[in-house]
Amino acid sequence: MRRLATLLTLFAFSVSVAAPAGAQLPGGDGAGPAKVWPDQPHVMVAAANPLAVEAGVKVLRKGGSAVDAAVAVQAVLGLVEPQSSGLGGGAFMVYYDAGTKTVTAYDGRETAPKGATPGMFMGADGKPLSYGQAVLSGNSTGSPGAIAMLGLAHREHGALPWRDLFGTAEQMAADGFVVSPRLAGFLASTIFPQATAPDVAAYFTKADGTRYIAGDVLKNPAYAATLKTLAANGPEALYTGQIADDIAARIHQAPRPGTLTAADLAAYRPKKTPALCRPYRAYRVCTSQDPSGGSGLLEALGLLERTDIAKRGPSDPKAWFELIQAQRLMYADRDRYIGDPAFVTSPSAGLLDPAYLDARARLIGEAAGPAPAPGHPKGASVAGIDRTIEPGGTSHMVIADAKGDVLSMTTTVESIFGSGRMVHGYFLNNQLTDFSYSPVDTDGAPAVNAVAPGKRPRSAMSPVIVLDRNGRFVVALGSPGGPAILAYNLKALVGILDWHMTVQQAFALPNVVARGDRFNGETDRLSTAVLTGLEARGVHLTVGFGENSGLHGVAKAPDGWTGGADPRREGVVEGF
Repeated sequence: MRRLATLLTLFAFSVSVAAPAGAQLPGGDGAGPAKVWPDQPHVMVAAANPLAVEAGVKVLRKGGSAVDAAVAVQAVLGLVEPQSSGLGGGAFMVYYDAGTKTVTAYDGRETAPKGATPGMFMGADGKPLSYGQAVLSGNSTGSPGAIAMLGLAHREHGALPWRDLFGTAEQMAADGFVVSPRLAGFLASTIFPQATAPDVAAYFTKADGTRYIAGDVLKNPAYAATLKTLAANGPEALYTGQIADDIAARIHQAPRPGTLTAADLAAYRPKKTPALCRPYRAYRVCTSQDPSGGSGLLEALGLLERTDIAKRGPSDPKAWFELIQAQRLMYADRDRYIGDPAFVTSPSAGLLDPAYLDARARLIGEAAGPAPAPGHPKGASVAGIDRTIEPGGTSHMVIADAKGDVLSMTTTVESIFGSGRMVHGYFLNNQLTDFSYSPVDTDGAPAVNAVAPGKRPRSAMSPVIVLDRNGRFVVALGSPGGPAILAYNLKALVGILDWHMTVQQAFALPNVVARGDRFNGETDRLSTAVLTGLEARGVHLTVGFGENSGLHGVAKAPDGWTGGADPRREGVVEGF
């Protein structure tokens, strides 16, 4: 009953799926109305659904670590928010160890199967498939990495046994959970092809032939059984045995059967590296390595550090102009050059080189012109124009534990309900549609994000942890939102680090996403003065259409932790 009451209180604050960005939010040039989450002295969890947050806090109360809680949160999110993430998806995570003051990056990005080919998203006519054809095909699914990544992190940072982390999600799946407004909105959507896929329709249709709506109780006994197996046998249970065989079998079914095999699943390995960190003013910002969006986010910060945005504020049109121009320059570089560094030459060091940033920052100028061309950073190879389509069906969590360790994790099945194919109670990802559909440009230049066996597709996911000059934790945050993740994270960092806002205030700032010649923004949340000032500088904002931000974050407070959850979604912040 407590879970039911918690969800019902959120109904009034929910937003409709695929609503015009900002259409449901109040106007203003600042943060606007923002919920104040109480600070907590010991631990804090911020995530996209209150049931998932409750599961994470429960683990922390038992003495669990941040990673322990993340496993529990992910298990519940895969049940109550299956349109965004789950056992069949992937993730990037950065982890702060308070004892050593170091930040480690974990890569759970999916990989293409051994049978993948560069042209597998091209039709018989030699043209790229439509998005709907590609996403619903068996070829769209890669070997999932989120659970393997969490398994690796748990072996290194877990405090409780793996088998004890799934009980809440398992019981909830067996007994039923209340369908949230956001999930119900996606079920009623006619925009996403997955919403009418056979497995989606079968799972979300009641005995009377109607779809589940907000407030209904939905059970998933197959998911409960999967969690029971996963708890008993470890992460490997997802990659070997009956579950792996059934994943491969589902992928090999029509339409457009894929090539992923049980051997591909068994061969999957997550990666662990030092985080990608760079200074920003008095701070050190750390994020994930390529092929994530981390290098793009740090490039945008490097560009803004060369402006006067910190002396301005959210009521100043020049500040928003600088933010917009930094985004455009970053996206131009990121879209052209970033791919899996195991397969292509990564120019991340060149993109973040001070001399390169100096030159690119001079292009911010005083007025927005045509879409900026990519630059020429050191280490960049000759690359063709990218043909990647990047929708977003993603979630984010931040967890701080009693030891002071903190993780920031972005997790996804890629698009809404992934590929629309379900196995053992959860949806498979369509992550391989994050590759460029066309492997070459019209002049034959290769796309760095073209498909290849074993390759990880480029991502915009860029979980963030910020430290001070002495290596002490300051704030962790991240967001879903497809390629707009970079813009959302950038806005939040500017609000917190430059404009000295609280986490919640920064998250509530209007969203503006500028990529190429497209300028999208929450126009009804920006003041007339800001909109007029942007128009005078050649920026004509239009209301976007699609997934909004879902920022979640935790910051250090004088006596513990403080946090924030994006008011555009159903997330909450809790602790003790």
